[in-house]
Amino acid sequence: MGATTTNTIGTHVPYRFRYTPKPMTDFFTHDTDIDRSKCQRTVPMRVLCLGLGRTGTASLRTALKRLGYADCYHMMSASVENPPDCLMWMDALTAKYDGVGTFGREQWDQLLGHCQAVCDWPAIAFCKELIEAYPDAKIIMTTRDVDSWHASTMKTVNWRATEPELKTVAKWGDWGAGLYQPMLHKFWTNFFRGDFEKHGKEVFKQHYADVQAMVPPENLLMYRVGSGWEPLCEFLGEPVPHNEAFPRTNDTDGFVDRCKTRNRMQMCNVLVRYLVYGGTVAATFLSASTLMSRYASNTFLATLERSVLSA
Repeated sequence: MGATTTNTIGTHVPYRFRYTPKPMTDFFTHDTDIDRSKCQRTVPMRVLCLGLGRTGTASLRTALKRLGYADCYHMMSASVENPPDCLMWMDALTAKYDGVGTFGREQWDQLLGHCQAVCDWPAIAFCKELIEAYPDAKIIMTTRDVDSWHASTMKTVNWRATEPELKTVAKWGDWGAGLYQPMLHKFWTNFFRGDFEKHGKEVFKQHYADVQAMVPPENLLMYRVGSGWEPLCEFLGEPVPHNEAFPRTNDTDGFVDRCKTRNRMQMCNVLVRYLVYGGTVAATFLSASTLMSRYASNTFLATLERSVLSA
């Protein structure tokens, strides 16, 4: 998948080595801060769910967790749960699409080692790599009508990948958005050939054809979440939950509102950080001006204080 790189001057520095801790001023979001590059596999990988996002992957994630598959990785794992994961996804994407660096079983175990299942994007960009890394895992492909899928995705994830507000929050320095937005952009641009609206349906069809060609039929479940528990549990060899409706989560109607709410919370993080650190700098300079008062003219101090307070 490309030449190995090292963390030296003049060469590509893997994104996972660029990790920075979550700021103490991030009061408005409740993301975890786990550096996955320090982790290893703790549970076996049992299920690879390789259907595209917006085919019921969030509902499937909830269902698998209900059946005892803990945890099940999803894009939300990186976007709203543990944003530092995005650094390792950037390494995987850079290795795949740019031929820079390597990303193999060791790195997958670091990133996904706490999970018994994985689904949704960006993982679905790595079907071949994940199947090779975890040959004993069962394969599930959630699917739906391509036209309804395309319409749903246009209104949700394609909007999220291209909306200016997320870019602004990332540019202004929110920790989580700054990790997530570049990764989402890189994945979306590469996987859908630079234009989801134009190429999305073609990529959808090719993706499903490619995976079906890779996986023996006996190890593959083509699955529509509307069919409920029975086919899923039969394929996995799990008992069907009695008197329990199949979960339905991450619906299209609430997607945009949830994203905009997160944008606002992240912008609040940014404002608090500026207030805290900006206020600290101002207080330091003003204290220094008091100490200097016996040595400097009143005009100089007034100019210094005005500069600090207006910064």
